[in-house]
Amino acid sequence: MTANLSTQPLLWQQQAHKYLIEGDYIHAANLYEQALELDTNIKSHYWYLGLLLLLQGQEAEAQTTWLLGMAEGSPEQIELWTVELIEILQTEALRRGDLGDYSIAWAIRQHIREIIPTDINNLLHSIGLSVLLETYTGEELTSLGAIDVLQSAPPTGVDFQLLMQVLKSILDYAPTLPSSLELARACVAHVEERNVFIEIVASASVEIGHSLLMPKLAVQFAELARSLDEKNLVILHIITTLYQNSGEYEKGIEMAKLVYLLSPNLPERVFSNHQLMRGLMSAGGYWEEVLTVSDSHRFLLDSLVAERSRSFNSLTVQNLFLTSFFLPYIEDNPRSNRKIQNQVSDLCQANVEIYAREQAEKYRQRQLASKSLHSAAKPLKIGYLSHCLCRHSVGWLARWLFQHHDRDRFKIYAYFLLPRKRQDFLQEWYLEQVDNNYRMGVSSREMAEQIDRDEIDILVDLDSITIDLTCEILSLKPAPIQVTWLGWDASGLPAVDYFIADPYVLPESAQDYYSEKIWRLPQTYIAVDGFEVGVPTLRRDELDIPNDAVVYLSAQKSYKRHPNTARLQIKILAEVPNSYFLIKGSADEEAIKNFFFQLAKEEGVECDRLRFLPEVVAESVHRANLAIADVVLDTYPYNGATTTLETLWMCIPLVTRVGQQFAARNSYTMMVNAGVTEGIAWTDAEYVEWGIRLGKDAALREQIAWKLRQSRQTAPLWNGKQFAREMEKAYQEMWQRYCSS
Repeated sequence: MTANLSTQPLLWQQQAHKYLIEGDYIHAANLYEQALELDTNIKSHYWYLGLLLLLQGQEAEAQTTWLLGMAEGSPEQIELWTVELIEILQTEALRRGDLGDYSIAWAIRQHIREIIPTDINNLLHSIGLSVLLETYTGEELTSLGAIDVLQSAPPTGVDFQLLMQVLKSILDYAPTLPSSLELARACVAHVEERNVFIEIVASASVEIGHSLLMPKLAVQFAELARSLDEKNLVILHIITTLYQNSGEYEKGIEMAKLVYLLSPNLPERVFSNHQLMRGLMSAGGYWEEVLTVSDSHRFLLDSLVAERSRSFNSLTVQNLFLTSFFLPYIEDNPRSNRKIQNQVSDLCQANVEIYAREQAEKYRQRQLASKSLHSAAKPLKIGYLSHCLCRHSVGWLARWLFQHHDRDRFKIYAYFLLPRKRQDFLQEWYLEQVDNNYRMGVSSREMAEQIDRDEIDILVDLDSITIDLTCEILSLKPAPIQVTWLGWDASGLPAVDYFIADPYVLPESAQDYYSEKIWRLPQTYIAVDGFEVGVPTLRRDELDIPNDAVVYLSAQKSYKRHPNTARLQIKILAEVPNSYFLIKGSADEEAIKNFFFQLAKEEGVECDRLRFLPEVVAESVHRANLAIADVVLDTYPYNGATTTLETLWMCIPLVTRVGQQFAARNSYTMMVNAGVTEGIAWTDAEYVEWGIRLGKDAALREQIAWKLRQSRQTAPLWNGKQFAREMEKAYQEMWQRYCSS
């Protein structure tokens, strides 16, 4: 063996390398030990021997071997030898990483760090490996000194691709840790390709803002991307939404105005104007400006439809899907509102069918080929598509249908778009209720592929135009029958076949202006078995309200506080002595107070009769707090929905104004299906009359409360099991029609 080492050095080194690759570290180490016995001046033998000892877990021996190799060298020689050693260790660390041996790669890199503590690229590799090992805590960025080195290192010393890879892995793994934001900030000085950094940080901001519900943190990431490209419209749109969602309404409004000025074309102006409306309506109290902006918005939408463009990309289409969202909040004019909604949705779908032609055609062909094989009596695959199967109004209301589904006749699939990644017990509940569930991020086309692979018979959209990704999926028509239920009004997409309603929530004439076929269930389009109610946190004495006072309540988002209806509510207050008005709902605190104070002054009502309530964390506490009210005053032209159901479940009289559009008839159908007609108003005058009457007539309030308590045992609104049977019957009839067509 000794002769071979001295006469055939390449052969024994190849054999040693083979042993290393095979994991036979003992035999490889023996070869290097023998080589060193022959010649101690070949320093690389020390480096490889130390590596092989390290791989055997003999860390102290490895370090001793390396130090022995460095002994008696001059500073210049030691520097050169150190470079050689590091190169050997890095090569093996990279190889181990490629093989998936992350723990070994990590261990090697710790020794590299001991030799060169400030080697930023080695630190980045180490941190990336800790993420892959799922041992990452966020402290590594500071304890290893990575952020300090990044802040002091010249840009030329950092491997940009590696830096971006590690940034992305950290933002995917632990985006909300404080050190993650610090890392992103430290990366800015080292950005070589700004679009790479912007894409990573923008994606993270969307995830943090929407799936983790932390918009204040998310906007800080988005602002870093903006710092590298101040006119990037995608980033500016994201920032606008995040400021609005985080309650920084003024910033959200100003940002939307800026984006509008920067918008280079009509689709961008439509979307930025929509964002401006969203900001103004989210803040509340800006109704004069809202009405002006909404007039220009209708003009923009009409112009967009008139252009009939067929060249929009996916991002443009997604932005446009929601741009008619606020019209029903402003005016109860379903013929006009539905017309523009249908036209915008038709335009968007036409563009989807162009840029995703192959995908849409594949679904169509699959459905045609399988149609003749279908049996009208087979168990149906029902797919529910939603972003809201969680602690959201849709999540609270849809659960009874899921709970009562007949699993012998229906196989239930759930498709969660942008699922919440923080703890959400209701989302977890839904995951357990279905036969199959899929959770996906921002790729609507991937979700459509999954729906097609599952061969869903009836796809039920629970979101309508509250989320753009849902609309894009439906436009591709991955299921032969597509239905909209519950989330909002109908989307107007030609690819949607049916819209679920009932005899009350839409007038008989509604089919004239809906593109979908209206499918009316026999009694109610929604039913629940009830609501969980917690312990109240509101007391009259703490609000400085006398025990004998009449308390009115309105608990709605600022979107719904139309000035005309708000004025009617103040008029009611003016006519009922010793009455108070509690106002609850997300809005800009100062703006909404000024809004109501101004109305109160104009109607001669003392402002100290108004109380503004904060939000509460738990929905069960919100419901319990409703009991403080004697009468709840509904909004118009956009009624309450979940809030109405909660009010009726708590047996509190409600005053609602009925209109013509779906959003203006929610409370009407719910009250009728709870067996109560007292409080249903068909005009503004009746709304005020009912408000006054219920405020003054305590006996009538008690009578209504008694009726509502009794209704829990008999009314269709509180019979989730019966409702499930009616929905299932509708599904089966839809399928029979499809099979026989």
